[in-house]
Amino acid sequence: MMVNANWKKLQVLALAEVETTLAALPKPLRERAEKLPVTFERQPNAGLQADGIEADTLGLFTGPEFADEGNVPLPPQIILFLENIWDFAEGDEEIFRDEVHTTFLHELGHYLGLDEDELTERGLE
Repeated sequence: MMVNANWKKLQVLALAEVETTLAALPKPLRERAEKLPVTFERQPNAGLQADGIEADTLGLFTGPEFADEGNVPLPPQIILFLENIWDFAEGDEEIFRDEVHTTFLHELGHYLGLDEDELTERGLE
């Protein structure tokens, strides 16, 4: 476990990667994805872990899928757990950026209604 992560640096790297990933999406998808909040947390908090989210989870989509959005009180969002991604990348910036990219697209896929099998088929496991 990394004790002294450079949190600011991880946020800057992750934000740049999310923006690059968004910019590469086809326009209709990009316009929808840009409205979806993306937040960065170090790792899942106790509440999420109590709800069954693993401590080493890399990312999470919460809230309604795009198709159900109108009927639900909680807004959808993507949470990326940067310290977990950094640990997964073993401190390698390139692997970290790559994993932010993949994890962001994976969670965006959930927002768009894809399940785990469909995401795996697209190389986003």
